[in-house]
Amino acid sequence: MIENAVANLENIRKYGGNVLVYLTPDGVILVDCKFEPMHDDIVAKVKSLTDKPIKYVILTHNHADHSGGAAKMSAMGATVIISADDLENLARAPNHTWLPEMGYSGRAQMRLGGKEVQLYEVRGHTKGDTLVYLPAERVVESGDLFATVEELPYIVDYGSGGNWMDLSNEIDELLKLDFDLMVPGHGPPVTRLDVVKIRNRVVAIRERFRELNREKKTQDEIGPALMKEFGWGKEPAPANIPGMMQELR
Repeated sequence: MIENAVANLENIRKYGGNVLVYLTPDGVILVDCKFEPMHDDIVAKVKSLTDKPIKYVILTHNHADHSGGAAKMSAMGATVIISADDLENLARAPNHTWLPEMGYSGRAQMRLGGKEVQLYEVRGHTKGDTLVYLPAERVVESGDLFATVEELPYIVDYGSGGNWMDLSNEIDELLKLDFDLMVPGHGPPVTRLDVVKIRNRVVAIRERFRELNREKKTQDEIGPALMKEFGWGKEPAPANIPGMMQELR
């Protein structure tokens, strides 16, 4: 049951990407930490749930609405973890003054207070997205491989190494995990069946885009067509279309 799956979890869902709070007897694991101005609110929320310290912050990717508060978390004593590829993306950002303490490649496993967390580095929204799997809770946090709010269309960040082919392929990899509930980068948690439906929609948008591209449709023609057929094309999707035209030839 979903209620059992979230017994040790809290999902903070305002002003930026989601934050997943995982409570253990020895401390707290956060997945993502929003924009820097949200830091005090996040810490207050955690303190309302437990008197244990925040020990780890796992970043699903490099975007500021998920990672902007990481430096302050580190200053509090938390160890911040991100994939090696998205650590590289952070290092390339202009005027960066701080980088996470730990990077990993491929897969990693950690334990705290008897709780196991598995990390999977995948490519989709960026070149180094992290899937965070909590096997005891049967929950996976997907970062921005998924967004389940209508106002945020599916997009990839080509500047950070993402692409649409890998986005859908990595959703297939996600579905190989044994989970009941998925927490997306934005929006409410969804069931495994919902993930399958969302995956099918992502593939349908991609393949229809490919067809329109091969028909030599222009950007001004592709956007309205996808909006009409799938409701896909709201901001910031239009900025994704030139890169998609190159990738999905």
